[in-house]
Amino acid sequence: MTWLAATPVLVPLATVVATALAHKNPRLQTALSFIGILAFLVSALALVAAAHLGSAAQTVFGDWGVPYGIEFYIDRLSAAMVLITAIMGLACLVFMLSDADTEPRHPLLLPLLHGLLVGVGGSFATADLFNLYVWFEVMLVSAMGLFALGGRIDQLDATFKYYVLNIFGTLMLLMAVGMVYAATGHLNYDALTQAAPYLSDWMTILLVSGLLLAFLIKAGAFPLFAWLPASYHTLPAPVLALFAGLLTKVGVYAVLRTAGDIFAGSPDLIYEALGWIAAGTMLFGVLGAAYHWDMRRILAFHIVSQIGYILLGVALASQAGNAATLFYTLHHIIVKANLFLIVAIIWRLSGDYDLRHIGGLYKVKPLLGLLFLIPALSLVGIPPLSGFWSKVLVLQEAIAQGQIVWTFIALLVSVLTLYSMVKIWMEAFWKPHPDKNWKLPQNTRLAPAYAATLGLAALTLLISLNPQPLIEYAQAAAQTLGVTQP
Repeated sequence: MTWLAATPVLVPLATVVATALAHKNPRLQTALSFIGILAFLVSALALVAAAHLGSAAQTVFGDWGVPYGIEFYIDRLSAAMVLITAIMGLACLVFMLSDADTEPRHPLLLPLLHGLLVGVGGSFATADLFNLYVWFEVMLVSAMGLFALGGRIDQLDATFKYYVLNIFGTLMLLMAVGMVYAATGHLNYDALTQAAPYLSDWMTILLVSGLLLAFLIKAGAFPLFAWLPASYHTLPAPVLALFAGLLTKVGVYAVLRTAGDIFAGSPDLIYEALGWIAAGTMLFGVLGAAYHWDMRRILAFHIVSQIGYILLGVALASQAGNAATLFYTLHHIIVKANLFLIVAIIWRLSGDYDLRHIGGLYKVKPLLGLLFLIPALSLVGIPPLSGFWSKVLVLQEAIAQGQIVWTFIALLVSVLTLYSMVKIWMEAFWKPHPDKNWKLPQNTRLAPAYAATLGLAALTLLISLNPQPLIEYAQAAAQTLGVTQP
């Protein structure tokens, strides 16, 4: 299993090199990009199969041995996240073949996109805290390149906004990693799990709070989430969908890995504070979405809002809460990315992202309206869609622990989420187009866009109609958290 554990980094890294060398030949570059993402997907499936059979892939670089060497250890949690990363990468590359807000192709677009996947894959594969910081840096550099690639003023402004708060989070993470090493002498996850019980409560609170603050900034949690809706809407649709699906979830994964695994059993104060942060994230995110008319901004605020639900699962500090967190994360990545891709199709057909300037799509594209409803109603939590099962898992554990206020806020946010989705439906599909001379554009290239969105919608329906296998996988993953490696 040694070589397999390194594939979440090695495969996209090789694709970065290949696509960069082929930058003068767009067709070859695209072909190499698809070969790379398919190889990534195959390796991710192999990792999930191995982890599910209880044989986690592991390697320690340089033959230094644990805990001194940098270790990659891919358990059920990591393997699931690597697989969903590969699926999102494939969906976005397919969508990129369309003309739905994909913008003119830049020679560096594909190398930077695969560079982003290198950072994401490394974050999920590593079992070393400092190495996690390194992969966050790789993601930051690639993300800034993708923001600035178009060269428009609004994109450069978004690059700066994204950079400022994220570099603050990066510095916070570096300081927190230094404090952890000073207090324990270790950075390896397994070694830290063994050392954590010997720390005093106040030292644990200090170390975990420092790590969580950095990760919560990366996750777009309350109150430091303003960078996300202020920047994401400037990206081309397929890149925006990839960002929306993956980047904040790396921060959430790091929160779960820290509070639910490495430092599981930390003082209750940490989980109580995290629960209230989750509640604030849910509420302020959904209120921001209700205010806006640009579909990209509405969905960007709903990224923030849904992050709150995922953090709530971690704050419950139980196996059931951790399992709910993983299930919710996987569901949300698929649904959120698909919504951004579908609104790009709406833009291509109607000519605008502003809901006040479009309409009439249901009369001419009824199947697109039905396609939108699958991820939209799943985001709300309408049964029997995957969002319903996600929220049931989180809220039944919250109720079992007597967290009535958090449960009430979560239910209220679901109602407000429904308002946003109905708002998009009524404005984009149901009402007449404000321009009486509007007609559908001719010579569109939307077949790849429909292929990508239909594929993600099918995944949502698969989870919705048969959630038990994924629930059991999430529960099995949760049972291994907080337990040292055999």
